[in-house]
Amino acid sequence: MKTSKKIPKTFFVFVVISFFIWLLITFSKEYVTEVTLPVQYSNIPQNKLLQKAPIKELNLSIKATGFKIAITELRKKIITIDASKLQQKKANQYYILTRNQFLNIQKQLMNGVDLQEIEKDTINLNIDELASKYVALKPNLELEYHIGYDLLNEVSIQPDSILISGPSSQIESISQLELENLTLTDIKSDFSHELSILQPKDLENIKLTTSTVTINGSVDKFTEGTINVPFTINNLPDNVNVTILNEEIQIVFVVALSNFNEVSKSSFKVECDYEMSANNDLSYLIPKITLKPSFVRSVKLYPSKIDFLIQK
Repeated sequence: MKTSKKIPKTFFVFVVISFFIWLLITFSKEYVTEVTLPVQYSNIPQNKLLQKAPIKELNLSIKATGFKIAITELRKKIITIDASKLQQKKANQYYILTRNQFLNIQKQLMNGVDLQEIEKDTINLNIDELASKYVALKPNLELEYHIGYDLLNEVSIQPDSILISGPSSQIESISQLELENLTLTDIKSDFSHELSILQPKDLENIKLTTSTVTINGSVDKFTEGTINVPFTINNLPDNVNVTILNEEIQIVFVVALSNFNEVSKSSFKVECDYEMSANNDLSYLIPKITLKPSFVRSVKLYPSKIDFLIQK
């Protein structure tokens, strides 16, 4: 019966030590190789804005020991490109010559790594002038009130306009921004809601000073009221006397309950134009309301025509 020979442990130790010696020798040697590193851009002039992201990586030819090449590959340090001195090709097209960035890039590499060559000689950038302006906000409301209830005043938006900034070519096309939809039903009390401002579609470079606004509405119950007020006749010639059956006219109005007690005869002013009736050969006067409170709604006059007789 044959017996298998065991490999001595010292053999494995020798192999491991030999491998590490080989690895040390190999990685201690200098090599020229190509690495790909991520890039970012700094010092873009304040009055300019990148419209589209330029290249995000740069291929560099470097000379270094195997150890430092390995570390460079593993760390993937972001290389910063100085864009303070852009050169213009046409309109919004600019470019950076990478040869002018050679020393800048070399300083950002770890000690012992020598930059040999930058593969790309030109970096193109799409840049527009930075502009800003105030634009109004447009609400999208679907409001349904409980029977007899309504708004006291118009819905308010705080703020009602915002400052936007971005490429001038995009800013010029924006006159207003819309708010997200708000649907409320059976409303019978004041409301307040925070709404998001909708970002313009396909205009990702537009910046807003705020992303939300507050919309408020004051709601009250409305009722109908009536009041009799005197009226005046304007443009009546001195030599003409007219006789009218009534010296007052009835006003039917709609007002919020909270303002009902503020309505009085002095709140309204009704006038008739005699000259208009005479010029149109009318035998009656047409009353018109020339003064009323701002909080009064749906004003109607009864009668709508006032008969008169001329005294001779």
